[in-house]
Amino acid sequence: MIKKYFITGLLIWVPLGITVWVLNLLIGSMDQSLLLLPQRLRPENWLGMSLPGVGAILTIAVIFLTGVLTANIVGQRLVRFWEGVLARIPVVKSIYYSVKQVSDTLFSGNGEAFRKVLLVRYPHPEAWSLAFQTAVPRGVAPKLEGEYVGVFIPTTPSPVNGFYFFVRKIDTIEVNINVDDALKYIVSMGVMASTDKESPAKVYAGN
Repeated sequence: MIKKYFITGLLIWVPLGITVWVLNLLIGSMDQSLLLLPQRLRPENWLGMSLPGVGAILTIAVIFLTGVLTANIVGQRLVRFWEGVLARIPVVKSIYYSVKQVSDTLFSGNGEAFRKVLLVRYPHPEAWSLAFQTAVPRGVAPKLEGEYVGVFIPTTPSPVNGFYFFVRKIDTIEVNINVDDALKYIVSMGVMASTDKESPAKVYAGN
């Protein structure tokens, strides 16, 4: 009985604690944008105290305004000019364009990247792993015999790391779930495979 109550308490507090920790980390990171402001304009100077979250609001506002400004012709020309400047700096060029290609793939609605969730045989022929379909580079496709697809196989519990392979399309199975659900499966190591939203207290009530 004591063990049941203890586990129930853990299942309530651990997700809450991790959520608070992640939010605190995100807000703290975005609050660093205040360091870009002159000293006299920072909140602690005219409020007399540090106010967490102001930097997060500033960061979101800057991102939104950047999107608004670059959505027109003038803004697009400024972006092309800035990218042209970066393209002349050898090391910066490689880093910037690599990151840009990844972000364009993840956040834009173009292309097939991360549009499908697949099952592929990995790490051995008797095992299946969740993978996300991506594009096959044009220079690679003609070298492969048959129809191949590019797949990204994320690691657990950190899906930002993983492996990129070319596999035969016939050897993959398309799964009828969206990318968000697949990421939940991966991060939780399969624990969140159910869409049931019952609370831990309710789940353990009958045990």
